[in-house]
Amino acid sequence: MSEEYVVDAGHAGLRADAGVAGLLGISRSAAAVLLAEGNVLQAGKPVGKSVRLPEGAVLKITIPERRDPLDVVEEVVEGLNVLLDDEDFVVIDKPVGVAAHPSPGWVGPTVVGGLAGLGYRISTSGASERAGIVHRLDVGTSGVMVVAKTEHAYTVLKRAFKERTVEKVYHAVVQGLPDPLEGTIDAPIGRHPGHDWRFAVIEDGRPSVTHYEVLEAFGKATLVEVHLETGRTHQIRVHFSALRHPCAGDLTYGADPRLAATLGLTRQWLHARSLTFAHPRSGEPVEVTSDYPADLRYALEVLESGKA
Repeated sequence: MSEEYVVDAGHAGLRADAGVAGLLGISRSAAAVLLAEGNVLQAGKPVGKSVRLPEGAVLKITIPERRDPLDVVEEVVEGLNVLLDDEDFVVIDKPVGVAAHPSPGWVGPTVVGGLAGLGYRISTSGASERAGIVHRLDVGTSGVMVVAKTEHAYTVLKRAFKERTVEKVYHAVVQGLPDPLEGTIDAPIGRHPGHDWRFAVIEDGRPSVTHYEVLEAFGKATLVEVHLETGRTHQIRVHFSALRHPCAGDLTYGADPRLAATLGLTRQWLHARSLTFAHPRSGEPVEVTSDYPADLRYALEVLESGKA
């Protein structure tokens, strides 16, 4: 649906994103999206978000139909591979850039949508958009992830993660060389006081425990194996950043951008290597391992070559 709006004196001189927001009564970020998508025209030409609006200008604004951000969309997710398909659950290799489930503000691919695209019909007592999700990996973290296929498996696996009976092993490349070479980081984590989108070690944060051991040292960086006792958001990234050994490539938490560029990293070197849990019906141990994806393998090869 398109409508024409005349820029009045009250909106004249404003940047287009601010002016359109005022004319439509929407947020500035939502107006910026309309402008970026070419949905705001003046004299038949798209208006840039930083352009100043002249008084009397006629804007033709199209409001596209938006799907509900929580709808599950069947999609082909490149790199999302099934590692183990069981009657009660499916274990996948989650690629980087994929969220666990739909959420407001996220427009990229999801595990739930990718499984739907592969023909999986997952029914659980969880919210429909989170079907089968019993734990999550960050969008920027790759690796092994289990998704429940049945109500029974959802209940059992959800409890197992809550009670910390699932063995979660990660591999990370961190800058420098941690001292000692094997240890435990026991430091509470909470929202960063100055940045809502970041987390930090803070006194009144939630208890967070990370165990690590060095696997291989390369000089400028080190490959470590990490066992999580708790599962806080960004826990590994925050804990190693607090030790002044941030994950290579993790610019959000203080990584060196020059080293990231040398290693070809556009995200943190962090991979969910394996999961071990009790089968929801038999109780027998299930262990699944995920290989490093291409970008992380390349970074390791650079480090091994001594060119970093």
